[in-house]
Amino acid sequence: MKIVIAGGKHQADFLIKMFKAEKHELIVINKDEFFSNYISTENDVPVYQADPSKAYALSDAAIENSDILIALSDKDTENYVICKLAKKLFNVKKCVCIVSNPKNVRIFKKMGIDSVISSTYLLGQTVKTELNVEKWFRTLSIEDEKIVMIEIVVEDNSEIVKKRIMDIAFPKNINISCVFRDPEVIIPNGHTVIKAHDKLIIISKPEEQDEIVKFIYKSS
Repeated sequence: MKIVIAGGKHQADFLIKMFKAEKHELIVINKDEFFSNYISTENDVPVYQADPSKAYALSDAAIENSDILIALSDKDTENYVICKLAKKLFNVKKCVCIVSNPKNVRIFKKMGIDSVISSTYLLGQTVKTELNVEKWFRTLSIEDEKIVMIEIVVEDNSEIVKKRIMDIAFPKNINISCVFRDPEVIIPNGHTVIKAHDKLIIISKPEEQDEIVKFIYKSS
């Protein structure tokens, strides 16, 4: 996969190490002279020292038809410009940017940025989700929050323990896509029996996740 890392400092260094370990093709653009030299030396990768919010810099770095561009500038507006240029002029398939202002998450998405990440926004969403359920669990939004993936552990006294999936009256519109039963990973079918401490990966609609969690944690 061809990945462009535009701007950023320690975030860029971390992502470069991760993607390089996975053997992806990397294009790194950074206008900061010190970090350009640091990233290049630390990761043994070429770095184009230029302003990635300028079209000529993206052109010189040959980002055409890249699979992903990740914009990591400290300024939200710069990240927006980088992503729009990459999509419009260089046919980059997907653009991701970080934002400092959490209000820009929805704004940038509406303006055509594929994925917008704010640590403050993610923290708020996580706290909001955990306040709406009885127990701890994790969710991952898929396709702009139309679907959620829930990871939840079955307790010893849950009503579904020792029952086959086909015999459990689950709420509507859910799908158990995977069961983690250490050390096994199980792709379940109707005959799969749920055991205590199984970790279930469940796909559902966002508005139904609370009902699902309450159902899984219902005591026998």
